[in-house]
Formats: sequence, structure tokens, C-alpha cells
Amino acid sequence: MELWSRVDPQLREVVWFAGRCRALALLLQATSLVFQAVFNLLIPDHAADAFSPPRPAPRGRWDALVERLLGGLGRWDAEHFLLIAERGYLLEHSCAFLPLFPLSLRALAALLPLAAALLNALLAALAAAALYALGRAVLRRRRQAFLAALLFSLSPAGVFMAAAYSESLFAFLAFSAMWQLEKGQGWRSGLLFSLAAGARANGLVNAGFFLYCRGKRLALQLQGGPASPRKFPLLWKQVLSLASSAALVCAGIFLPFALFQYYAYVRFCSPGTGPDQTIPEPLLQLARDKGYRVAGTGGAKPPWCSQRFPVVYSYVQDTYWNVGFLRYFELRQIPNFLLALPVTLLGSWAAWTYVSTNPRHCLTLGLERSESEERGKARDGFCGPAVFVYVVHATALLVFGFSCMHVQVLTRFLGSSSPVLYWFSAHLLQEHEPLLWSSGTDDPSSGKPLLGKSPGSRGKGTPDNPVVRLLLNWRLITPLSKSILGFFLGYWLLGLILHCNFFPWT
Repeated sequence: MELWSRVDPQLREVVWFAGRCRALALLLQATSLVFQAVFNLLIPDHAADAFSPPRPAPRGRWDALVERLLGGLGRWDAEHFLLIAERGYLLEHSCAFLPLFPLSLRALAALLPLAAALLNALLAALAAAALYALGRAVLRRRRQAFLAALLFSLSPAGVFMAAAYSESLFAFLAFSAMWQLEKGQGWRSGLLFSLAAGARANGLVNAGFFLYCRGKRLALQLQGGPASPRKFPLLWKQVLSLASSAALVCAGIFLPFALFQYYAYVRFCSPGTGPDQTIPEPLLQLARDKGYRVAGTGGAKPPWCSQRFPVVYSYVQDTYWNVGFLRYFELRQIPNFLLALPVTLLGSWAAWTYVSTNPRHCLTLGLERSESEERGKARDGFCGPAVFVYVVHATALLVFGFSCMHVQVLTRFLGSSSPVLYWFSAHLLQEHEPLLWSSGTDDPSSGKPLLGKSPGSRGKGTPDNPVVRLLLNWRLITPLSKSILGFFLGYWLLGLILHCNFFPWT
């Protein structure tokens, strides 16, 4: 205790709040596991026309109990991840799922019988803490950052953070990389972004954060004052240094994806490459029935092998999932568009709020130093200048997902990739919910600080949980707060009920 009291107060505060985020995330993950087990026992599975490879029979009572209680976490895309973890990339269409998460499952499976559930519970808790640290650095309002991290723990994509999906891993790596970049740890950030690109393909977009950071640094240096002839050699050295470091880091971010494409090429395109294991007949029969191409079983080369740059990922998305520009715009997909409507509206509202609040900052791409920044009085919170690149990133993902992907996945796509969904929701609650206002000075710049005391010496109390406060006072909160919390809670609960019983979900 004496040693802890000597630690810098600000560091103590970050550790304390991050611990609260981790604790709540772990509690909610445990609740998710219990809920899905109950729903899986009470509700019979829907006979969905989905990929469902034959599973080996349980080896004993313990395995049978685990399958009975947690089998709901292995539905839909989780079937692909579990098959890859068990047998590798036997089927061509499995190459739509990048290898980092199934490799992690394979590494843990020998030690932990509940590898997927426990791994994702831990990763979701770490992602919540990383989001809090990132929010502290970008928003510069600890209470808003704390509220956003709590909302992440109650994410509308919560079932995918618990199931055998790569969302928790990707969120942890992406948020941690963004935080390291905000701290100025460029190479450490690049490593984490590279790992994230090995978990999900949209991790490649994160290279934009690094490029923007380097470009902004150069732009601010150029605005430092008139350049004399003597300064030009130094300026060119700075430009070359920034450009070379950005190129190296971006190459590192793209490397895992490129290596995986090469692996798939060797696996499916090289003649004479036989299977490295005995393939069960039921799995071969499933492949024949569904038209799946099996590695090493002969036959004509896949069409993508003959491309100048053979990329299996785009071919699989196009051929097996019909992913492409406006392909999902059909009348029969209206229910799926309705499922994606809340996150689409929230993401669009976030972009409009930021642009309308900072029109000049957006027009100059955030590269022009404003007068308030020069005086050291830049706006804090969601509408602050530091949030610009995150809003651009979230908006780009939203537009791409809405126009080119299966639109119902937008909720988990944005919920695991961008902090904006949680920052903007926290911003709306903090600005428009009177129950979260007080007369204290927790956030002096906002004028509307959150209730609760900051962690300090004994006798001064501890901060309450603003989400729990709102839920306990449901009848008193505003319609806007009910809509936001209803979206988060409703999708969290419906996801556990529907997804875990093979019903269509996001």
C-alpha cells in the first residue's frame, strides 16, 4: 500500500479505471456465457442452411457437458474458425477467415478445454481497458472515456465478443495499437496493427492511422514558421525520415495478409501438393454436396490462381459469399437492412455531428493548426480535433460495409473496429442526460461532469457506474438515453438468444 501511494496520481487513476473496465467486461462475459447456455438449453436449434461440418463425438462426460453448455458459441462463422483450428485450411472458402485467431485457439486447445470462451472473455476485458486508455488520450475526459469503455463491455455486438469469433482479438489489438500511436510509440503501434491485420482483413485499413499521423506531423512542422534556404536540407531529411518509417510500418501491416495469400496459393494452386492429414469421409461428402474445393485433392486449378496477383481472399468473398458493390440491395434483404439500421443511424449521426461542429477542421483534413490549439485550449471530448481521423475511419467502414458487404454484419464490423460508436454514444449520454450531470468539477471543460467521485484517498468514496445508474433510474432518463441503452442491451440479449440457436443475426 505504501508503494502504491508513491505512484503518480494520474497513473493510479488510469490503472484504477482500467481495472474497473476489465472487471465489468469479465462480469458481462461470464453473464453472456450463462445466458447463452440457458437459452441454448431451452430453445431448440433452428435448422439453418449454414456451414456445419461434422464434429467428432465427445470423448467423455466433461466434453459432452462443455458442448451442451457452450455449444451455442460455435454457431455460424465460428464453425469455420473451429474447423481451421482443428484441421487447418482444408477448404478453399475457409480462406475468408484469417489465421491469427484460429492459431491462438490451436495453441490453447491443448491446455484449456474452454479455449474459445475463456480466450475471448479475457480479450474482451483487455479490449475494454485499451479503449479506456485510448479514450483518455484522445478525448481528454476521463469520465467520457470511462463511460465509453463501459458501453463497449455492453456492446450490441456482445455475442460475437463471447463466441468463437475474431472480434475480441481484433478489438484488443486495434484499440491497443491506436493507443500506442497516440502515445508516440510508432513501432510498437505498427506491430500491433500488423497483428490485427492477421486477424481480420479490415485491419489493413488501419495503416491509414499511421500515414495520417506522419503526414500531420510533417504538416505541423511546415507551419512552424517561414522556411529559410538553410532549413531546406533539414526539412528534406525530416520528410525522408517520416516517409521511410511510414513505408516500413505500412509494409509490416500488410505483411501478414500477403503471407497468408502466398500460403493459400501454395496450398491450393501448387501441383502435387497433397493433404497433410487424413480427411474424414463425412467432411469430404459435405464438400462434394456443397461444391467446396478441398486442398490437395486434385482437379483443375481455381480461377484465382491464374490472376496476375492471386488473392484468394477477394475471390472467396465474391464466389462463396456474393460480396460486392450493391449486390445486397434486394427486396428480400430488407429485414437485414432493418437489423443494421440502428448502427447505421448512430454512425451517420456521429459523422454529421463532428463535421457540423468542426467544418474548417474537416475541410483542412485536420492538418491546419487552429488558433485554439496554438493557445493550448483545443476542444476536448468527442468533438475535439484529435477525434477527426477516427471519425473518418468509422465513416469509411460504414460506407463500405453498407454498400459492399452483407449489411447485417455492420453492428459487429463497426463495434469491433472503431471506438467512435462508443465515444459518440458516451458523448450523447453525457451531454443530454440530466442524471449524469452534477455541480462538481470533474470535467470543467464540458460544464456537465458525470456524477461520481474520482479515485483518491480513503474517505473520499469511489465513482459509481454511470450505466448502472441509468438502468436503475430507467423511468427518469430521457428518451434519447433509453434509445441508446435499449439498442446496446437489446442487441446484446437478442444476439445471445438468436445467434446461439442458429437463428439469423448480425
